[in-house]
Amino acid sequence: MKSPFGKATVAAIAAWQLGTAGSALAQQPVPIVPPAPAPEAPASTAMTTPSMAGPLVANPNPYSFDDPFGYFGKIYVTGTLTGLGLVQSNPVPGDHPFRPDVSNGQVIVQKTDGLFQFYVQAGIYSLPALATPYVSAWRTTGDTFTPLPVAYAKLAPTDEFSIQAGKLPTLIGAEYAFTFQNMNIERGLLWNQEPIISRGVQANYTLGPLALSASLNDGFYSDSYNWLTGSAAWTINKENTLTVVGGGNFDHTDKNAVSTTLPAVVKTPFFQNNGSIFNIIYTYNVAPWTITPYFQYTSVPRNLFLGAAKGAETFGGAILANYAVNDNVNVAGRAEYISSSGSLAGGNANVLYGPGSNAWSLTLTPTYQEGIWFVREEVSFVQANSITPGLAFGKSGGAHSQARVLIEGGIVF
Repeated sequence: MKSPFGKATVAAIAAWQLGTAGSALAQQPVPIVPPAPAPEAPASTAMTTPSMAGPLVANPNPYSFDDPFGYFGKIYVTGTLTGLGLVQSNPVPGDHPFRPDVSNGQVIVQKTDGLFQFYVQAGIYSLPALATPYVSAWRTTGDTFTPLPVAYAKLAPTDEFSIQAGKLPTLIGAEYAFTFQNMNIERGLLWNQEPIISRGVQANYTLGPLALSASLNDGFYSDSYNWLTGSAAWTINKENTLTVVGGGNFDHTDKNAVSTTLPAVVKTPFFQNNGSIFNIIYTYNVAPWTITPYFQYTSVPRNLFLGAAKGAETFGGAILANYAVNDNVNVAGRAEYISSSGSLAGGNANVLYGPGSNAWSLTLTPTYQEGIWFVREEVSFVQANSITPGLAFGKSGGAHSQARVLIEGGIVF
């Protein structure tokens, strides 16, 4: 509070106090001046791309350098090197009960500011998912999106608007392509119905709390640019976000890309690539909880050549949640249910474990991370019902369930 006395009056009072109490003050010990507070730690410069749902967090101090030629400015280099081990029941033909492998060996180079930006992700990876055979990183990389799975150029004339073109992560779904991006090591049953990476062009616009994106692309990596996808994310407040996503093929694509080597790698599934998909995703984020429930609907067409006289639909729902025990330990879980319409007798398309089949899953994933190092374990269980014999689990495809135990560890640098 400002003193009611003038500067001269204050000085006179101080002199009188020193004169009358000077001898007493002289006998007092010199007061110890407390040390100045330590400077605050610098703000994290962790990359926001690729997106990471947690609990794994990106390196808060990524490596960067200035372009020596002066064209691009600051360039960031990050990446991940991880391995996993998997033990499972009822493996399908070509799969094995035990699988050690590399899950990620990728380097990411990106420029994140200015009018011209870019993103390049290169390396080897596997894509483990519930209720599908595990395919080695070597085969996955070669049979799906190549050692350059994501790469695009981006023009950002304003902070609110940008446009990007190249190999783009899909806008669909609540789970991302690579293990380190997700709460769980394996992706779920709903993820199995979604595109992963598409080639095309995407526009992004932010209007206050609303983030909009629209993309023209090739859907399930088909080379035919006849898919339209879009998303609208509304940040209600810092704790709550609601996202609506949709997409589909507005034409027709005959491609059905499935490897002949067992276990099969399905890169471009005919039915899903010619269908449509819709998501409603809600995220609640208040420490120590992150909870993401979402709903999914898909519709696929008939195809007489592939033996489907009628199309089919799927309805699915999932809850993904993470609980932060402390700064280093998290426990994530996922529960899902998905069902498909039709019947084998009715000649409907198969998009699950036979027409009219359904399945549910439970997954639990505790994680420990210290700096850039992490290790996490996972147990999962899938139960399929109303299956068509030969299209589910086990060597004969007649088993109704599959259990897995995994461990993954490495660095996110």
